[in-house]
Amino acid sequence: MTDVSSIKAVYFVGAGGIGMSAIARYFLSKGILVAGYDKTPSALTTQLEKEGMAIHYDDNVNAVPKGCLDKNNTLVIYTPAIPESHKELSYFKENGFRIEKRAQVLGSLTRSHKGLCVAGTHGKTSTSTMCAHILHGSHIDCNAFLGGISKNYGTNYILSNSDYVVIEADEFDRSFHWLSPWMSVITSTDPDHLDIYGTKESYLESFRHYTSLIQPGGALIIHTGLEMTVDVQPDVRIYTYSRNDGDFHAENVRIDNGTILFDMISPLGNVKDVELGQPLPINIENGIAAMAMAQLSGCTAEELRDGMKTYSGVDRRFDFKVKNDRHVVLSDYAHHPKEILQSARSLRELYRDRKITAMFQPHLYTRTRDFYKDFASALSLFDEVVLCEIYPAREKPIEGVTSKIIYDNLEDGVEKSMIKKADVIEYVSQRDFDVLVVLGAGDLDNYVPQIAKIIESK
Repeated sequence: MTDVSSIKAVYFVGAGGIGMSAIARYFLSKGILVAGYDKTPSALTTQLEKEGMAIHYDDNVNAVPKGCLDKNNTLVIYTPAIPESHKELSYFKENGFRIEKRAQVLGSLTRSHKGLCVAGTHGKTSTSTMCAHILHGSHIDCNAFLGGISKNYGTNYILSNSDYVVIEADEFDRSFHWLSPWMSVITSTDPDHLDIYGTKESYLESFRHYTSLIQPGGALIIHTGLEMTVDVQPDVRIYTYSRNDGDFHAENVRIDNGTILFDMISPLGNVKDVELGQPLPINIENGIAAMAMAQLSGCTAEELRDGMKTYSGVDRRFDFKVKNDRHVVLSDYAHHPKEILQSARSLRELYRDRKITAMFQPHLYTRTRDFYKDFASALSLFDEVVLCEIYPAREKPIEGVTSKIIYDNLEDGVEKSMIKKADVIEYVSQRDFDVLVVLGAGDLDNYVPQIAKIIESK
């Protein structure tokens, strides 16, 4: 990355993405002119504007602030989701501006700090946010660039004078290959983004290469049983973890009346009576990984316990909106079959005797095409499934690929229906749900506040 001292302006092409906004906040904290484009306004872009970022929503070079048009002191940062045909990005390329991907900027931070990175198909955001919260409250402290809004801090960015920086390592577009981690957790390697990678083998190869980037003297903390090759440099320590086995794991798990307690078994010293501030079964495993990295960084047992007990979770990650004796409503970003499987199992463990309904908006035509049977299998763990149309994101429709191919493969005995997103509010108004989870990475989540309000009033 270009030396920050020579930069007077930073322009973001795709300003409103959760990862991009964290970097925008970093540069805002430096007192630099920060501006950018995004396709549509959102709660996040509105907040960034309040924090001092100039954002516009039409692809128009004339809308770029004059302060961002000097190529000698402007850094342009873009997200891979932006198409090649984008006029503003094309202008910056044709006129010789310094242009970097978000991941390149993060990569430079892992070379100037001790990068604590969390990679994997799923579990990245919760694990990295948990680790950042533990460290931030400890004697070590940290900076953090997170893939979701921490409910503890109301932001996806933590700034401090610490040598450590916690980063969510994104495998999309091989972005994590720009990083030079000091330590890394790998949570899972279930194939995803096959529209980018083509094959499962290519996807797994990208994780192999990622492990080779960990700095000598550092550490890899990898989930047990992953289908990948590890290729670390000499002097990189390797540890395993999971809920039930590995170098780091949980024992003496106690789930009772909405409380979860466990002991962490660790080669650096066991930590007894860890209480989850966000009491979800999946957070036992995520918490083990987060605590392992924090403990290897020097956190004490007491700091680990305190961090886990005070952790409040991440927006859209098992995010409870209504929770009383009559109704439960939550939003969950789960958009891969394995993530949905984890959500379903966690909810079953928490609400053994209640009817659980999942409302799911599939994300991407290619992902639906590649995994529709796996989606159907995971969703069949719920009592009822309500499917909305596919959220296309960056893709054009694929003939024959709709939510119906998931619907048709749901197991017998599962109540099921298909509705248009535009009809969701009316549909919810006419129903009474026991436990409702809204799943997916698309824009169905925009309806969740209304859904919660309707159900809470019943």
